[in-house]
Amino acid sequence: MELRRIQMTRSGTFFVTLPKDWALKNGLKRGSVVYTLVTPDGRLIIDPRYKLERYPLATTLEPNQYLKREIVSKYLLGYDVIRISSKDRIMMEDREVIKETVNKLIGLEIIEEDHANIVIQCLLQPAALPPEKILRREYLISAGMLRDSVMAALQRDIQLARSVIARDNEVDRLYFLLVRILRTVIQNPRLSEKLEVYPIDCLDYRLTASLVESVGDQASMIAEHAIRLVGVEIPRKTTEALRALHKCVYEAYQDAVTAFLSHSILTAESVREKKEEVMRLCESAESACAELPTEAYQRMISMISLISNIYDHSVDISDLTIPKIEKRFSSRRE
Repeated sequence: MELRRIQMTRSGTFFVTLPKDWALKNGLKRGSVVYTLVTPDGRLIIDPRYKLERYPLATTLEPNQYLKREIVSKYLLGYDVIRISSKDRIMMEDREVIKETVNKLIGLEIIEEDHANIVIQCLLQPAALPPEKILRREYLISAGMLRDSVMAALQRDIQLARSVIARDNEVDRLYFLLVRILRTVIQNPRLSEKLEVYPIDCLDYRLTASLVESVGDQASMIAEHAIRLVGVEIPRKTTEALRALHKCVYEAYQDAVTAFLSHSILTAESVREKKEEVMRLCESAESACAELPTEAYQRMISMISLISNIYDHSVDISDLTIPKIEKRFSSRRE
């Protein structure tokens, strides 16, 4: 931390000197142009890389037992080129891990491959992928999974349940992509300005995306229980109780994400106001399962618990809703 005193010219213009070592390190001299950005919390960012193209970030990995985790980690950190290089040759099992991992990460493609090297490149341009659009897509898939997983349980539809489980991979892929974009935004003020996403917003986006991804996981688990219920006769009062609980929670989930994206405090409050109704519907659904066989009872209770968890996630998302911040990005052209 270094303190510098604000000075003023005779005409009333404020100015502050820049650290000499920093200026020399970044090649600045008399007449150099720097990029300035005012953040919503009042900070002034000075970027010496005015109009410079961003160099692709590259890294090299060696095949090992944690190769999948390392590839995902480099992807999330914003690396554009990931080279896997072996001193001898890359074994077949490692190649399978690499290709499987690449298929799970949006934008990654294998562009080069030989006996000892595999080069992966991310072909996506961050500026073309607003976080709001990615989050909205992630939410729509997870909401469809929630709807269809309960429908599969009510109708004992094994094919619908399996389609829900298959969709969970797409939710994961979108979540990883959003994390990558958010980290890139934090490191690049100009991208932050272009996408109109303040660095201070990135944490809320990350938390919301994580909760949405968790809703997809919960829906996938409901679908797994639904598959095990195929062939089991479920009383009408039980299905109606489950249907009513699902309807209430589904609406709360819709409202929570809508509130977050639209910055609607009123809509966000409506989610929390459903708490007593959700608790009542959970108790009603649990009571309606009392006459089921033991295994079916346990699975229905588990599904009710999962749906209740989704409501809790909805409340957490609604709590992240803040009033829309007036745009305060500005470039100094004086």
